[in-house]
Amino acid sequence: MSTKADQSEVVPSPEKDPHDWVTGDEQMTGPQRSYLHTLAQEAGVDPASFDNLTKAEASLKIDELQQKTGRGLES
Repeated sequence: MSTKADQSEVVPSPEKDPHDWVTGDEQMTGPQRSYLHTLAQEAGVDPASFDNLTKAEASLKIDELQQKTGRGLES
């Protein structure tokens, strides 16, 4: 019989490198664009410079800006 405690023991799969994403060369998603713009403003960077990124490029740029702004850091 499965319980909720059993489910908490599941190890999450490791993140896949954005360069290996099957859809990484597609245009970034709306949520990526929105979050990038927020991060860019907080980092003092022109958000328009990120308007034509792919999904993979946007993911990498989000990681970079999270480091710069201190967002996304696990406590």
